[in-house]
Amino acid sequence: MSRIAFIGLGNMGTGMAANQVKAGRQVTAFDLSDAALSKAVALGCRSAGSAADAVAYADIVFTMLPAGPHVRAVYGDQVIPNAQPGALLIDCSTIDVESARSVAGDAEARGFRFADAPVSGGTAGAEAGTLAFMVGCDAADFADIDSAISPMARAVVRAGDHGAGQAAKICNNMLLGISMIGVCEAFALAETLGLAPDKFFEIASKSSGQCWSLTSYAPWPGLVETAPSNRNYEGGFATA
Repeated sequence: MSRIAFIGLGNMGTGMAANQVKAGRQVTAFDLSDAALSKAVALGCRSAGSAADAVAYADIVFTMLPAGPHVRAVYGDQVIPNAQPGALLIDCSTIDVESARSVAGDAEARGFRFADAPVSGGTAGAEAGTLAFMVGCDAADFADIDSAISPMARAVVRAGDHGAGQAAKICNNMLLGISMIGVCEAFALAETLGLAPDKFFEIASKSSGQCWSLTSYAPWPGLVETAPSNRNYEGGFATA
């Protein structure tokens, strides 16, 4: 049985950790939020008192943290000094390329294998185990990284060396943002012209306007069950 440490149990991390449990893996989790940690425990994870405790006996360490400074601090202060030799370290946070490469360098200097592996698919994908992972790593490590990630993924792609995963993610986010703006403007125009939103959705989803932002994240409530518009537009990603 693989022993997993999962650090960071926010909107994405909780569902991801739960899918590792469903795969029969032993997951020890940590988060600064007691409520988040309690939820993870209810889903089958074991709790740790700190990130350092969580990684001490893990074969694989996953992190899902808010931003680059958090990743640098957690790896520098907690993970790298306390992880067992040979552990595989995988950061799934969405951060800047420079931070990813810096942490990778620090990890490899201490003999660890490291990957930046940000994700696409939102909270629904995290819960369903259908995320797409964009991986930056040494080519020789990818097979083990793919195996570690598989319970959480529908697709795992090696984008290149360290930092390439983050580069792919920010480009993908830019594309998503642009298409989301277009979808929202199209619904606004449809409303102005008196076209029923459900009819516009039915037509556009089968026409040249079809895109992920429309058919997975439709901004008009009642059209796509798993879209944020059906969750009162609750946030799932930190825009900063």
